[in-house]
Amino acid sequence: MADFTDRELDLMSVLWRLGSGTVAEVRDGLEDDLAYTTVLSVLRTLEAKGHVRHTGEGKAHRYFPTVEREAAGAHGIRRLVDKVFAGSTEALLSQLVSDRKLSKQKLTKLRAMLDERLREKGER
Repeated sequence: MADFTDRELDLMSVLWRLGSGTVAEVRDGLEDDLAYTTVLSVLRTLEAKGHVRHTGEGKAHRYFPTVEREAAGAHGIRRLVDKVFAGSTEALLSQLVSDRKLSKQKLTKLRAMLDERLREKGER
């Protein structure tokens, strides 16, 4: 699975949101104001790594993600747990639920998700 640099992840986020994009469209979708050539260079790197593909569209290229957001997210979470939380998913969860900005509604939703997973584990 893909390990993305921060910049690559920025561009992938735009492609996931849009579904596809030209260099100009991806550039416009970024929070940072990057040069056209920088965006093109990162897209070419992503393509060389197999994370995007392109088709011709007039004089431009349209880039498409080949990696699904969910797959990249799952890999990123595993990597975060391993590197930051020494492999402890419990430590990650503790960090998440101790966030004071979480509303009661969001905490209740998290609890319901955990309860559902426990029910699934009990059925096996």
